[in-house]
Amino acid sequence: MLSIWTLSIIDSTIRKNNIVNNELAGYDTCFADICRMNYMEANKESVVILIVDDDELVRMTLSVLVSSLGYHCLVAGDGMEALAVLESTPVDLVLSDVVMPGMDGLDLLGHIRQKYKNTDAIMATGFHEKANYAAVIKAGAIDFIKKPIDQAELEAKLARALRERRMIRELEQLSRQDGLTGIYNRRAFNEMFSGEVERAHRQSYPLMLACIDIDNFKEYNDSKGHQAGDKVLITLAEILKDCTRDSVDMCFRLGGDEFAVLLPQATANQGTEIVQRILLSFVEESFGNCSLSIGLVSCRRNLELSRDKDAAQLQIRADQAMYEAKTSGKNCVITRV
Repeated sequence: MLSIWTLSIIDSTIRKNNIVNNELAGYDTCFADICRMNYMEANKESVVILIVDDDELVRMTLSVLVSSLGYHCLVAGDGMEALAVLESTPVDLVLSDVVMPGMDGLDLLGHIRQKYKNTDAIMATGFHEKANYAAVIKAGAIDFIKKPIDQAELEAKLARALRERRMIRELEQLSRQDGLTGIYNRRAFNEMFSGEVERAHRQSYPLMLACIDIDNFKEYNDSKGHQAGDKVLITLAEILKDCTRDSVDMCFRLGGDEFAVLLPQATANQGTEIVQRILLSFVEESFGNCSLSIGLVSCRRNLELSRDKDAAQLQIRADQAMYEAKTSGKNCVITRV
């Protein structure tokens, strides 16, 4: 038998949908269909919310409510089941009970904070239970809600949590973006490189790193002015993007006139073709005596070194290849497999 709380939520959801349909009923059929589609489209969110509660009735009720708000909803009956969902499906937000048999909500929260850093959590608990706001926030939750859950409060908390989440992600993106060229900056490279090496090793595919330096850039910048120098840097960044694969390769400005490109799933021959194309495209722009010196190296994981030390050694190899290109007359590529 459904509880009064469950029935009230289901009833309010039905009423909300009826209000929309009734408001549209006064318009002509064509316009009403367009409005109805626009209403539905505005509520089709890509946000995935996972509800975790050992009470089947609560899970069903919250699933109806969250789905009615336009979010894609998944459910799990306990902490272990939730971890299985998280392992197989990207989840934006977890709404979890605190007190559950086996793995409780705080234990689940600990796993989320450790392994699923792109997933946020709101914890729910009854008034009689020991967990409080300070405890769950200290444990890493983004918010806390008391049971029985009020529909309006949950809607507001979800909206706020997801709004803050988007703002944080946007700020993180800006902090990893070069302000002049719009490509990744050195911070992004430092955060991503060792992980890409590890992933390539784990999934057994080749990974190439190109270090790129603009020859004679200082002289060009001093003689032509900073605006002309900025145009060189922006143009090179555009060439890097044009010559590499969208959503596969990664382009970075490391600082000054130094750039880098990561080429996952590219062999040495393929990587050489890509950077040669970059070099020739840049020369065709005719920026005075400016050309490119490029060092290209394969990135194989050395398991005798820590992840960070191995990444540092690979960067040194790429820098050495790039400096060898400079000492070999500039405007060339040196590849080290």
